Amino acid sequence: MTDTVLGIFAKPPEAGKVKTRLCPPLTGAEAAAFYQTALHETINVFSTLGIDLVLFHAGTGDYFRQHFPHLQLRPQAEGDLGTRLEQALRGLLADGYQRAALIGSDSPDLPPKLVDAAFSALREHSCVTIPAGDGGYVLIGESQHHPGLFADIPWSTAEVFAATQRRAAAFNLSCATVGEWEDCDDWGSVLALLERSPKSATAQYVRDNLARYL
Repeated sequence: MTDTVLGIFAKPPEAGKVKTRLCPPLTGAEAAAFYQTALHETINVFSTLGIDLVLFHAGTGDYFRQHFPHLQLRPQAEGDLGTRLEQALRGLLADGYQRAALIGSDSPDLPPKLVDAAFSALREHSCVTIPAGDGGYVLIGESQHHPGLFADIPWSTAEVFAATQRRAAAFNLSCATVGEWEDCDDWGSVLALLERSPKSATAQYVRDNLARYL
């Protein structure tokens, strides 16, 4: 066990249940295959950082036990995204980690150096985010847990990052912002991934398997 842990939120790659904003142009099966590729790239990249990794899964966890037997798996809590994020960070810090952060599997080309910078910021700040261009964030982390940080946030809107900043200010929390990155939520953001990170495994998958949509 290190003093630093990264949690990854993930769903089983099932058609019609993941990446539905990619349909159209993709079919449900194609969107699920894209998600599976992005998820595997995310886990492969961050498994090499020398920090502890925990996968917070939706569903039964069968898919993740089969494909990632080396990872520590935990079920996501019940409730909205804020509840699930809050409970995940609460649990990680209660386990004795000094710095804990969460990401999703929507940013397969998220640079490890940005995540390293976020963890470095947690040495001096109570919380940290890496904002996303769509108004959300691709990472949130804490060195001290504050449940109120996740309350009354308009999840799945362009106001998530700004609302989180306001919550931090309301509690007088020292909340650092590190860089900025992008999610892959719709087809336009997938095309942006191809331009931004052409050597990404997910970008290569798109060129090899979804070229007819390019």
